[in-house]
Amino acid sequence: MQLFILVTYILVLYGISWYASKLIRQGKGGAVQYLLAGRNLPTVVVAAMLAGLAIGGASTVGVAEHAYKVGLSAGWYNAAWGAAGIIVGLFVADYFRRMEVNTIPEMMERMYGKQARMISVLAQLLIMMVITSLQYVAGGAVLTALMPSVFTFQTGMLVTAVLFVGITFIGGYWGAGLTNVVNVVVIYGGILAALRSSSEVFGGMESIAASLPAGGPWFDFFSGTGLAMITSWMVVMITQGFSVQAISQIAFAAKDGRAARHGYILGGLVILPAGFLCALFGIIAAAKFPNLEKAALALPTIMTNISPVVGGIFLAALWAAGISTAVVLLL
Repeated sequence: MQLFILVTYILVLYGISWYASKLIRQGKGGAVQYLLAGRNLPTVVVAAMLAGLAIGGASTVGVAEHAYKVGLSAGWYNAAWGAAGIIVGLFVADYFRRMEVNTIPEMMERMYGKQARMISVLAQLLIMMVITSLQYVAGGAVLTALMPSVFTFQTGMLVTAVLFVGITFIGGYWGAGLTNVVNVVVIYGGILAALRSSSEVFGGMESIAASLPAGGPWFDFFSGTGLAMITSWMVVMITQGFSVQAISQIAFAAKDGRAARHGYILGGLVILPAGFLCALFGIIAAAKFPNLEKAALALPTIMTNISPVVGGIFLAALWAAGISTAVVLLL
């Protein structure tokens, strides 16, 4: 059942990408049409692009992995992302759209010359490769937990990469935008359904809390991760909001400055609660599966112990999280 739901969802996303490819062919503008959706993304799609970029493998599987060790405070990773989106929306999204540039390196060349552009290109490539790789790691963890007899961690990552690249290649930026609208809905629907099912399967949150190792900072919003790490997340996320291509490109592709501004603010608000919700999965896994070989399997392990239908929806949500981030990064 879980595999059937996942495959169906992947086919739906490929169908959306195919539809988006028709929009690209109907439009004018060549590379701008393919890589920036002809600069015509409305507010809702801008918000979905930002939320989809933020709520990826690191923000779901990764947060649950961290929460397996430190508890609820792991959710500040996503909260920092949300704060970055809101601040960029308030201060620069409109300005970025009005600049009519395609890339951050192009912007750097305008300000500081060709050498700055080359340095910026190299920096962007390094950042994008690292974050994109995390999405493949998350996808590999999901497939390994679902079908350990079929996939190793490595082959799971390879299959994930091939599927993610295929969806991105076919649909371009319009495809990324339209699939991310669906992805964000599926992500939150899957997370909420799985949390409810997990609570029922494992005897409710009181029983889960009683099973946790004593003395841990499980439900403390700050002490597990620590204020120093939370502050560093805030600094990194907020500054990258002004400087990383995958984030800024969403503003470049907006229909106008108003759509960019409102889309970033709305997207930031959508991002805020996701991390704390996913941290609960790590806490549940720490209570019920304290001896996992890899903490990265915390969230996928929960998925395999709930009802097949909810587990399948949740599996699709995890893949949606990876796809929603990967398509923006790859483009």
